[in-house]
Amino acid sequence: MKNIFKALAILVLGSTLASCGDFLDRPAEDNYNKDNFYKTADQCEQGVNYLYNSPWYDFQRGFIKIGEVMSGNMYWGSSPYLEFTTNSTDDDLINMSYSLWAVNGHANTVIDNLLDASSDGSDSDAEFNKARYKCIAEALTWKAMAYFYMVRTFGEVPIVHNNTNLLNEDYNSIQKVTRANVYEYIIMTLEKAMEVFDEYDIKTTSGWQNYERIDYYCAEALLSKVYLTKAGLGGSLNQEDLNKAKTYAKDVIDNSGRSLMPTYSDLFRLTGFNATGECLISWLWKNTRNPWTAQNTLQSDLAMVAFDENGDCWGGWGGPSVDLADAFGVSITDDPATRKDEKDSRRKACIMMPGDKYEYFWQDKGGFDFLRFVYDADDYGKGGPGGSFQCPTGTNNVKNLYGDNYDHYLAIGEYPDAGGMCNQLPTHILRLSDIYLVYAEACVLTGDNSNALEYVNKVRERAGADALTSVSFEDIWKERRLELAGEGDRWYDYVRRSYYDMDACIAELKAQRRSYFTGHDDVYKDWLGENFDYSGEWDPSKISYSNQYDQPNVTASSFTLPFPTEDVVYNPNLASDVAAVEVDVRSEYSYDYIK
Repeated sequence: MKNIFKALAILVLGSTLASCGDFLDRPAEDNYNKDNFYKTADQCEQGVNYLYNSPWYDFQRGFIKIGEVMSGNMYWGSSPYLEFTTNSTDDDLINMSYSLWAVNGHANTVIDNLLDASSDGSDSDAEFNKARYKCIAEALTWKAMAYFYMVRTFGEVPIVHNNTNLLNEDYNSIQKVTRANVYEYIIMTLEKAMEVFDEYDIKTTSGWQNYERIDYYCAEALLSKVYLTKAGLGGSLNQEDLNKAKTYAKDVIDNSGRSLMPTYSDLFRLTGFNATGECLISWLWKNTRNPWTAQNTLQSDLAMVAFDENGDCWGGWGGPSVDLADAFGVSITDDPATRKDEKDSRRKACIMMPGDKYEYFWQDKGGFDFLRFVYDADDYGKGGPGGSFQCPTGTNNVKNLYGDNYDHYLAIGEYPDAGGMCNQLPTHILRLSDIYLVYAEACVLTGDNSNALEYVNKVRERAGADALTSVSFEDIWKERRLELAGEGDRWYDYVRRSYYDMDACIAELKAQRRSYFTGHDDVYKDWLGENFDYSGEWDPSKISYSNQYDQPNVTASSFTLPFPTEDVVYNPNLASDVAAVEVDVRSEYSYDYIK
């Protein structure tokens, strides 16, 4: 399999580490090898650092296109992900597959290197072993995360437990295992990570110190979400799995020392994003071009032309969907003045709408004014998008954007600037508010609505939304969308629900407003006024909705994407019409060698 073995062959021969950021410092590549490294506690930590960014690099576009475009959270005109026509030759799907196998292969190599490591005496044996096993547990958690994405995207996949063993086998004969087997493997991997973290007392419970690395409670939080997802796999909800999801989530909530950030939008800024520990697992990128895999490139794909001064933004043609705005209860066809009393801060932190201004973007210009940027480029913008909206939904993205070079410099305190698609904004893939909602959903699905209400309201109250007086599954289902929109997660909610409620998922996706508006440029230019001072008249009569992409052809098969063609060519066992095998996961893929 081209992707799998491309990711593994070089690792077995000799691991090369990727460049990482500040607390992710690493050794120079020209003097590193496993025989002269992993000799101190610091070196053990440096050896695992790159798992927080580089192997995930090629997943960034798939993260958005699958998580947001397929789910109906984002408009991306004529995209196969919008129309459910993605095939096995799609570049973003191929890159995503390669990235996930690379994470798994690198994690396996890091674990093997750390198990073989020996101290040079610079640290005490206790210090060295604590660092060594902490890093093994971090690698195990990343490995589980990679498989969690794989099983929810591709369904049945092979298990690559050990790189060397696989390369010694006939890889043309490797087989997919069942979804249930993959979930059991993920659970076993996280249990081992938690066991190792626990043995070395790596829990960070005594006061929060802006600790950004994975620890015991991060692995446990992921395990709770895995159990909630697995619960419906058999076609109906498994109460034992739901109870485990509830138990693990509550332990994280009660004992991890973490809490929600007071201000929702602060989660998505360059600094201070984890002051309370809400961001459990994040890709932690570095502002670097060496190597070209350690940096965040999402602003280029998601921001409007000239949003920064580097000439590397081209994503304004897509943006948050009309349907997502509907979910927040807002529309560009409504008088913008009505949004002055808007309570839910998550909308503005996710969907940039006409009339919105952002104090944390373009701080060198006193803040960012969306409409002035569109229509007053000569005096206000950095070139601007040419005097008209780029995205036909009349909106643009906010999450995953850092701003301009000054915003980046102000946050990290150093140059080079973020040009050339190189920024350091972290990408969160598991947050505490998600775990609050995992707990709440597991409670509702096991008949415990009172405890669910408390945690749904904690999430809503942080956002400024009114508290609910009662809570249902549908309330939580919508709350997850509002809370996590733009974070690559929504499609996977549909996948897990499709396990036991396929018809509801198909019906909801078909009913979405996945298309765009026309005529809004003239309306908003008139409203802004000749002097760009918002003094014009508001007349929305020219705005109309096109239904071009509505009623998509979503079917039961849409919830599993195909393996890349190049993988299937190497190994026909991966074809969609070849049955997966059943294995005894815990005996065949044991972690007993990690002691």
